[in-house]
Amino acid sequence: MERLLLTLGIVAFFLLCLWGMWVGWRRKARSQSARIAPFPEIPAEPGEFQLESTGVYVGTTTAGNWQDRVVTRGAGPRSGAVWRLHPDGIAVERGGLPDFWIPRASITGIRRDSRLAGKVTGTDVLLVITWRLGEVALDTGFRGDDLDDYPQWIEELSDHDIKGGAQ
Repeated sequence: MERLLLTLGIVAFFLLCLWGMWVGWRRKARSQSARIAPFPEIPAEPGEFQLESTGVYVGTTTAGNWQDRVVTRGAGPRSGAVWRLHPDGIAVERGGLPDFWIPRASITGIRRDSRLAGKVTGTDVLLVITWRLGEVALDTGFRGDDLDDYPQWIEELSDHDIKGGAQ
């Protein structure tokens, strides 16, 4: 009987922890939805893409704060993704989750990094794009299947038309 009560207590504690995380995630999403505008949708006619990479969408954080994950409007979960660079921006297509558009005019920097949105790697295997959405600066990270694509992305997005240059 003692063992049964102990087991039930542990299960109840575990369920309480899960419920607390779920409530915290929802509260964070609500507070962020007041500060962060909806992510732009991919235009119906974005034009021919110049680069394409497959991999994992790691997440979006407020710029400079690699642990402050943006969770509002479906931006929080990691997912498989395809990134396509078009003349006017980047289409981020996430299987089963909301796709979004990063307008080229809003990009302020691009870099390789080893940490973003709670993911830490030993080397700089993440491609992080810093961009502005309204008044908020964001970092969006991608872990590509082929790291040899990164120099092309950095070269394309580090040119003179980015405000502030590459970081």
